[in-house]
Amino acid sequence: MDELDTQVLRTALAWQAAGTSPVLVTVARTWGSAPRPPGSLMVIDGRGRTWGSVSGGCIEDDLVARVREGGLAAVCARGTPEVQRYGISAEEAHRFGLPCGGTIELVLEPVSERSRLAELLAALDARRSVERRLDLARGEVRLSEGRPDGVPVLDEATLTSWHGPSARLILIGAGDIADFIGRMAPALGFEVWVCDPREERRAAWQLPGVTLSAEMPDDLIQRLKPDRRTAVVALSHDPKLDDLALIDALQSEAFYVGAIGSRRNSETRRARLREHFDLGEAALDRLHGPAGLYIGSRTPAEIALSILAEVVAAKNGARLPAGAGVAGGKAQAEATVSRT
Repeated sequence: MDELDTQVLRTALAWQAAGTSPVLVTVARTWGSAPRPPGSLMVIDGRGRTWGSVSGGCIEDDLVARVREGGLAAVCARGTPEVQRYGISAEEAHRFGLPCGGTIELVLEPVSERSRLAELLAALDARRSVERRLDLARGEVRLSEGRPDGVPVLDEATLTSWHGPSARLILIGAGDIADFIGRMAPALGFEVWVCDPREERRAAWQLPGVTLSAEMPDDLIQRLKPDRRTAVVALSHDPKLDDLALIDALQSEAFYVGAIGSRRNSETRRARLREHFDLGEAALDRLHGPAGLYIGSRTPAEIALSILAEVVAAKNGARLPAGAGVAGGKAQAEATVSRT
């Protein structure tokens, strides 16, 4: 499943092909508190259908009302983008659900061939990162190689935004935890791969939408070449498989590399990777082991939730407090018990 904003782009392209006059709406800037961050996308068409979100719902309702009144039709007729600001006054902020007098600035872009959405989506599908520069006066778009994400830049002439491929999650081992992660991760916008060369493990795997590979883990990692939008988690409990994946993943651009196991097994794994596979401390410092945030997990589903929470935090660049991980959390819990 695509991330929400990629779904918005695909929907906008489909509605353009169907001739329903879609308008792509981008959150360009915000001031104060705002429900959705800059870069968020939605699309609305001439029938009042919407996909995506730029607020808690009130701004979307206003845009739908404008469609019914013919306001967005004028934007489509001109064929050029329009900048719209909501929440300038306290009264408007309250009306549109913007907390603390927040202000949100949107760019409304009639979707046409000049929008170059098909080219943008093709680049994202090929896991290329793209800079998209929209000329506000002419409605023309220029695409070039760029970083995978960033806050849009709006000036008098252009809106510049950055788009990266969908987040990808590679799981080593087709067990129960991988099954639960594979069920939850697509809803969070992850493309999920599960790698397990063991035939008996693959035989019972039945999870639509997840790519199952019989390759050796190192072969798959080398083929997929994890980028800055990729996470790798070793779940097989078999060092012969997990280590093969970790060696290459820790030397890739993957934003997260983790492995399950007890604290003792995790330390043994680090020593093994250091001594037998010559991985340096810089690479080993990137390894999350035991993987996950400490939530007192007891079941495979809870362990999967714990791991996904840490992966999402890493993807979003969240700074977690010391001891938030499984190892730190368990140590703190044991220390609390010993003092009572």
